Amino acid sequence: MEQTKSYFSIGDIVYIGVFAATISVCALISIQTPWGVPFTLHTFAVSLAAYSLGKWKGSMASLIWVFVGLVGVPVFSGFTSGFAKLAGPTGGYIWSFILMTFLCGMQLDQHKKWLTILWSLAGLLVCYICGMLQFMLIMHMGIIESFLLTIAPYIVKDVISLFAAYALAIPIRKALRTAGYQVSG
Repeated sequence: MEQTKSYFSIGDIVYIGVFAATISVCALISIQTPWGVPFTLHTFAVSLAAYSLGKWKGSMASLIWVFVGLVGVPVFSGFTSGFAKLAGPTGGYIWSFILMTFLCGMQLDQHKKWLTILWSLAGLLVCYICGMLQFMLIMHMGIIESFLLTIAPYIVKDVISLFAAYALAIPIRKALRTAGYQVSG
């Protein structure tokens, strides 16, 4: 009988699941705003997954979170789910978190913090662009109005979230390595 090699170990599956659940919980912590796009901890959670597990495994956690919400489990902000939410005005932010997670996880093993910060800001920018473009198309708004509604109010919170997640991921990665788990970028 031929044995096949698995790309993910049992530990990978467990930690990816833990971070998918973390993203879900952080997405549900939501403060509604007058302009319709809630303050959530998405940015913190997806960057924490990237910084803790690396770009591939962290992105898998984000992908699983999106898939779970897509099939109907209410894991998106406001306890929502489904294709309509993903295809709606704020859906571009949801699916682009996968890209953001991947970019935040770049260069982790290089021990050059400034590169990780640069990649993380690039990930945030990609998330902003994808989210704003989908918002613009669905809401039939111009670029300036869309920027003022969907990005401007969140920039400071999101940049702080990136740094907070990075700081928290340092002891998490150390604990995972101490436990014998292979953490990679």
